[in-house]
Amino acid sequence: MPTLRLELTTPPTDDNRPVFVSGNFCQWFPDVERFRMRLIRPGKYELELPSDLTARAPLEYKYTRGSWDSVELDQSGEAVPNRISRRQTGTRRDVVPHWRWYGLPFNPAFLPKVSLVSDAFEMPQLNRNRRIRVLLPYDYDASDTRYPVLYLNDGQNLFGEGSAFGNWTIDQKLAVLAHRHHRKLIIVAVDHGESERIAEFLPYNTRLADGQGRPFLDFIVHTLKPHIDAQYRTLPERSHTGMGGSSMGGLISVYAGLLHPATFGRLMIFSPSLWAAPKVYSDALRFSYHEPTKVYLYGGKQESKYMVPAIQRLQESLLRKGHKQPQIHLSVDPRGKHNENRWGREFPQAVEWLFF
Repeated sequence: MPTLRLELTTPPTDDNRPVFVSGNFCQWFPDVERFRMRLIRPGKYELELPSDLTARAPLEYKYTRGSWDSVELDQSGEAVPNRISRRQTGTRRDVVPHWRWYGLPFNPAFLPKVSLVSDAFEMPQLNRNRRIRVLLPYDYDASDTRYPVLYLNDGQNLFGEGSAFGNWTIDQKLAVLAHRHHRKLIIVAVDHGESERIAEFLPYNTRLADGQGRPFLDFIVHTLKPHIDAQYRTLPERSHTGMGGSSMGGLISVYAGLLHPATFGRLMIFSPSLWAAPKVYSDALRFSYHEPTKVYLYGGKQESKYMVPAIQRLQESLLRKGHKQPQIHLSVDPRGKHNENRWGREFPQAVEWLFF
């Protein structure tokens, strides 16, 4: 009898729960033994569906680990739509990057350890103080491993309760990555300066404010980073050090790479406010460094009609001919809006591409 073979690939982990296929052919029961997939090798499963089932076009289905509390998720730990197939025979190959963990989008055991560096860390370059926190791998105390470091702006919006503007939930996203046994990293969350935020994220004087971006970056490079490297098990080299942020925090992260290429070899640039510093394109044209730099650029088409063209222009400026070029990944989201929720969804992919 002709069959449709489903071949599933999912990252091998310590999760030994069986895998089932559920769909409109079994009234969406999540654990019918007839549709339990056969384990071929770690991370590889298969199941053959007879043609009397697949003839009901279109075939709608999802993968589970035995219940809807353990259904498949995308690589950010978010819900996914039903899979649809109009094939009745042959082979269909699918990938599940992550699974719901007993009702949660992540295993709480993999949540990072949050450590307060200081509620009032001195910023001598700006004559003010700032709250600094670090997110350490969940098993940091159980090993002697050294880790890459990513400095992120707007720390109030990144994890925990977040702020009135929203929350990236990077603590949960790091747990999703850890569940897949990826290499781990240290996040340094640098709170913004509230009323001083725009000025600190501007690289030079504009109509918006007198720019304090250069002394702010001097603080990160010459004061904060030496402290983090001394207090935590970091990999201090530029190839293991990144800076990132969104909006104005994305703009100053661009300049982190332009002004301090010997320090930052990884840049996570989400929805940068390039309009606030029009010189950024000519500054990017002059960028050159003898070692590779990786840049992850993200923008959403629903942010404004200018966002995607702006980051595309930045990419073109950085990739001008005749110089050593950075490696750039451009991610354009057709439905992306200018908010923390969307930046949080993009965060795992950016971390994986930049560091792993």
